[in-house]
This record gives sequence, structure tokens and C-alpha cells, in this order.
Amino acid sequence: MAGRRATFSVVVCSLLLASCAQYTPLPLATSSPLAESLPEQGAKMSTSTPLTVPQVVVLALEHNPDLRAIRARHGIAQSQLLQAGVLPNPSLSGSFLPLLSGVGSVPAWTISIAQDIKSLITYRSKVRSAEFSAQQVDAEILWQEWQIAGQARQLAVDLIEFDRTRPLLEREYQLLSRRNDVLQRALAAGNVTLVTAAPTLVALQTARTSLDVLDQRQLHSRHQLNALLGLVPSAVLPLAGSVGLPTFDPDAIRAELASLPNRRPDLLALRLGYAAQDEAVREQIVAQFPDLVLGASANSDNASVINGGPQATIGLPIFDRNQGNIAIARATRAQLNAAYSARLAAVTGEVGGLLREMEQMSAQLAVVRTDLPAARLAATRASAAFSASNLDERSYVDLLTNSFTMEQEVMTLELALLDRQVALQTLVGADLPSVHTLSPMPRDGAARQ
Repeated sequence: MAGRRATFSVVVCSLLLASCAQYTPLPLATSSPLAESLPEQGAKMSTSTPLTVPQVVVLALEHNPDLRAIRARHGIAQSQLLQAGVLPNPSLSGSFLPLLSGVGSVPAWTISIAQDIKSLITYRSKVRSAEFSAQQVDAEILWQEWQIAGQARQLAVDLIEFDRTRPLLEREYQLLSRRNDVLQRALAAGNVTLVTAAPTLVALQTARTSLDVLDQRQLHSRHQLNALLGLVPSAVLPLAGSVGLPTFDPDAIRAELASLPNRRPDLLALRLGYAAQDEAVREQIVAQFPDLVLGASANSDNASVINGGPQATIGLPIFDRNQGNIAIARATRAQLNAAYSARLAAVTGEVGGLLREMEQMSAQLAVVRTDLPAARLAATRASAAFSASNLDERSYVDLLTNSFTMEQEVMTLELALLDRQVALQTLVGADLPSVHTLSPMPRDGAARQ
């Protein structure tokens, strides 16, 4: 019989230990996680061939180190939701009092069990607040995905446009460099004066500066894009020769501006945070009622007299009626309400401002494109006239550099328009992960607000 009891005790203890959480180590990385190159993505996407802008966005969403860290917040939020849904444990107490002296004949004992009722009253609001908070985290993660996708799209567009601009700057530099070499030799031979050679030298320095600045921006952008993709700075990522952005329709963006709060993850995150805080206000209001603990107890004295029955403990709300926590919860809710209104105003103004800027730049670009053929024709005629010794050096260089300057102005305005288009389409979520991937909001009054 004793052996059976021992076996039963061992089995019970084993089951209890198996149901408990156990510690497992999670060591930190000992080396940089940056990769030398991206892994092959299959037949639909090969990193050995030039990548389009949408493909770069997909790779950024998949390999960005910051997103991997941010997505870990989902597990934390779900764990907090699990903890919020756990009912409070009842408390069990007991005592054993051996007889030391007196007229008694047996040891006395006491046993009682109690449950905190107040925690059960606030349970529903607590769980609903945790549900909203968990969904808020998911919305914030999605907003970060939008930001990373927008940055990857912006950098890819800039790099493609830099590659398109560089041949023009290099052609200007080489042309002026050859002309400057001729003039420097003529200057050394005393065939021309410094006044004649100076304009070409100044234009050459300007062209070299423009080329150096472009190379610096290009290298910096490549390093930024590599960092977004989790690559070492020296990794080479081939890009397509043209920009493939989503279809841009300003009128459609203006028409859908009113529904933007339902499509922007950051706005949804603020709404969910407000809903969670609204439930926190309810929880604190309920918590102003007195603490209440119900239970039952039994005891036996030294004379074997046994008593038992229900027991209750109630707090007296004389000093603390939870008024401080209620005030804090309400003030926090008011602050979140104001923060949402401010963000909504900023979003609307930002989208409207970008649309106006694009209208202005489009008009400026149209003017420059209209004037560009005349500048090209003047440069062509200047070359012919200079070859025939019918045009002086300064006029030739001025007309030539003017043509190159207008070419650069066209490309600069085109890049500025593309940058604002990318920013605008990131703000409205064009071709980005949809908010419909989020779990549905609980159906209650706070969510509808």
C-alpha cells in the first residue's frame, strides 16, 4: 500500500512539473547578421537579374532586420492578451496548532479558501482592453512595413534615376575636359590668353562637382538600400533600367482622402489605442467599488469542536475610492483623442500638400521641356559655328553648358516628381500590404468610436 502511494505521488509530481514552463537559453548573435548577397527567390524573382522596384519592395519586407525585430512585438502582445484572459487564482490558507498545554485533548487546525471578486468584475474590460492593445500592435507593425516599403521604393527609384542621369553628366564632363586640354596646351604655347581659357575651366570644375555629388548620392543610396535588405554595404544589387511605379491618379487620391483613416495603419493603431484606453477607463470606474473577497473556512479547536461557514472581506472606501486612477485614465484617453485628431489633420494636410507640390513641379517641368529643344538646337549651332571659327570660346561654352544644364533640370524635376509620387503612394498605401490583413476589431461601442 505504501508503495502504491509513493508511485502515485511521483506521478502527480511529474505531471505538475511537466505542466510548468521551463527555462531554455536564447543566446545573442556573436557576429553581424548582414548577408553578402540575397538568396535566390525562385523562378519568379532571381537576384542575379536586374530587379524591378516592386521586387525590391518585396525583398525589403522579407529581409529587413528592423522589421524582423518589430514583428516580434506581435508575440509579446499576444502573450499579454493571454495573461489578461487568465482568471485570478483563489487563495488557500491553513494552519495546524499542536496542543502544548491546557485542558484540550487534540491539536487545533484551520483551513480556508477565498476568491477576489473585484478582479472578476473588472475581468471583461481588462480582456477587451488587451484585445485592442494587441490589434494596435499589429497595426503599428503594418505601418512600419509601409515605411520600410516606402523607403525601399524611394531608394530604388533614386538609384535608377541616378543611373539614367550619370551618362549625361559624364558626357558633359568628358566634352569639357577634352576642350580644356586643348586650351591648356594652347595657353602653354601662348596661342590663347587666360581670359579665353577661363570659361571652359570653370565649366569643367562645375561639371566635375556635379558628377562627384551624383556619385556620392548614388553610393550613399546604395548603402541605405543594402541596409534595408540586410546586406553588407559592398553587396551589389542589380536594378532594372526603368521605374515601374503603381498607376498614379491624383483625382482618385483626392476622392478617397475621406476614407484614408480606414486604410492607414497608423491611424487605425491610434484608434485601437484609444479603444483600449476607453476600456481602461471603464475598468477603473468599476474598480472604484470596494474590494470584496468571498470564501469559506473551517476550523477545529483543541476540544475537537469543529466550526465552518462562509466568510467575506470588504474594503471600506473611506479614503481611496480609486479617484486618482480614474482621473489618470480619463486624462490619458483625452490625450489619445487629441493625438488622433492631430495625426488625422497632419495626414490630410500632407497628402494635399504633396498633390499641390506635384502640380507646381509638373507645370515647371512642362516649361523646361518646352524650352529644351531650343537649347539643344543652340548648342548644335554653336558647335558648328565654333568649328568654323565664327563663334568665340566663351559663347560656345556658355551655349553648350546651358543645354546640359537644362537637360539636368529636366531630370532633376522628373526625379523630384517621382520622389513625391513615391511618398504620396506610401502615405495612401498604393500596392502595399492592406489593412484587411489585420484581425477584425471587436464589435463594441469603443471600437465603433
